[in-house]
Amino acid sequence: MAFFGSSRSSIVPLKTISQTVTADSTNKWGTVDSNHKSAPTTPLNDRICNEHAHKVKDFKQIINVAGEDPSEGLAIIDAVQRLGVDHHFQDEIHTILQKHYTLANGTTTHGDCMITSLRFRLLRQEGYYVSADVFEGLKDEEGKFDQNLSGDIKGLMALYEASQLSMEGENILDEARDYSSRLLNAYVTQLDHDQARIVEHTLTHPHHKSLARFMAKNFLRDFHGTNGWIDDLKKLAKVDFDMAQSTYQKEVVQISQWWKELGLAEELKFARDQPVKWYIWTTTCHQDPSFSELRINLTKPISFVYLIDDIFDVYGTLQEVTDFTEAVDRWDHDAIDQLPYYMKICFKALDDITNEISYKVYKQHGWNPLDSLRKSWGRLCNAFLTEAKWFASGHLPKAEEYLENGIISSGVPVVLLHLFFLLGEGVTQKSVEMIDNTPAIVSAAAAILRLWDDLGSAKDEDQDGKDGSYLACYTNENPGCSLEDAEKHVKSKICDEWKQLNKECLSQKNPFSPSFLKACLNVSRMVPLMYEYDENRRLPRLEEFLKSILIK
Repeated sequence: MAFFGSSRSSIVPLKTISQTVTADSTNKWGTVDSNHKSAPTTPLNDRICNEHAHKVKDFKQIINVAGEDPSEGLAIIDAVQRLGVDHHFQDEIHTILQKHYTLANGTTTHGDCMITSLRFRLLRQEGYYVSADVFEGLKDEEGKFDQNLSGDIKGLMALYEASQLSMEGENILDEARDYSSRLLNAYVTQLDHDQARIVEHTLTHPHHKSLARFMAKNFLRDFHGTNGWIDDLKKLAKVDFDMAQSTYQKEVVQISQWWKELGLAEELKFARDQPVKWYIWTTTCHQDPSFSELRINLTKPISFVYLIDDIFDVYGTLQEVTDFTEAVDRWDHDAIDQLPYYMKICFKALDDITNEISYKVYKQHGWNPLDSLRKSWGRLCNAFLTEAKWFASGHLPKAEEYLENGIISSGVPVVLLHLFFLLGEGVTQKSVEMIDNTPAIVSAAAAILRLWDDLGSAKDEDQDGKDGSYLACYTNENPGCSLEDAEKHVKSKICDEWKQLNKECLSQKNPFSPSFLKACLNVSRMVPLMYEYDENRRLPRLEEFLKSILIK
């Protein structure tokens, strides 16, 4: 059950996308024509870069001026985040939020649902802990949310958005979510088409649990107001996105060339051949063009998670995968020599990639992660083997036992461990020990993926339950439980894992860098795109996302 799901179905009209990506540079879903000259002419690059630099500089001044007004400052921060350009303005954002943090702590803004909710959400998203008690000011004397709020649609949307930042035990935020969603769902049937669409979009895709780049188009279409900076921000976002897209297109070419030269697609015909798909996940972790090298390097271990998963699920016998696991667990080259040819070449390539990444990390950040990386592959193979034994025997484990193992077999821990070292931020003995043991921030992201995967696999035309699922284990463990009730239970668990993610991102004890925490969040935000099947068992939103970041 591989990283980001083990589906082998045709997820999107891949040929259509791949024929269009980078000016027809892609000849199929998995590969890109390495002869394609993706880089624009140098003068064009210089012109765009200079234009972009000027727009960023000018907008920093606009943010500083807007930040003098509390409500305007919050609005402009929200806008730059929703358009995915906030990485250019971190200093300005934190200057404004620091002022609001002082205002928010220990005070309530009575009756002002919009300001209270927006301030709370933006502060928590940026790692500032604000007590949920700030929402007490929105309640009446009976302890219920004031009915005067019911007519404030924008305030209710902001309240619903804020409720997505809840942690375990924050009942007031659960109440806020239920209260605002009930009223907003009622409004959907009463508003005109455009207004109803905006409300419905907020309910289905709240900002905190969505990818900003993917949602930016809707925000550009729907964002109106009297703010003088709106047009300037939209122009900046357009140039910024064009530059990012150009970078992504070049990276796709490099990844495809690497995969082609590796030769495993030719040797292991049974395995998936989807380097573009694997690469897309790295743009999710960090979309900033400055992370280009990281995305290229991270695609390599992702590809091996899929490849090894196919060995376990599709081709290898139980004895072969048992021997393979023992060899990888010990990283024993002599033992590998006793394995079938297809396993030998897979391990050899995995060994090369692991050594290559370890050398790069050591050279750039001064820490040799080789032991950690090797052990992470051993844990993954052991998790795959556990599942192979379960399903070969026809034994269904308890749901929680399945999930505990599924967190590792999702591949998320091994990939995020590679990401941690490639980032090279905050690498200490303490943080390395934590990342080696799958900390809560990683396990929560992995659990979200595993649970969403198992919801989606029921509709995946090529799975048919062959890999098992949390749903199957849960219904087996609870006779008489309907599929609908089991799905509600799974969605409730996903909600709980999001609360854990939120808690970890706000924890002062967490040694991980903001960049790493953001990557964990973004992996979780990407998950629904992978599993929201339509009636034709396709993933239209994933197709839309691929087009949006790769096609002009």
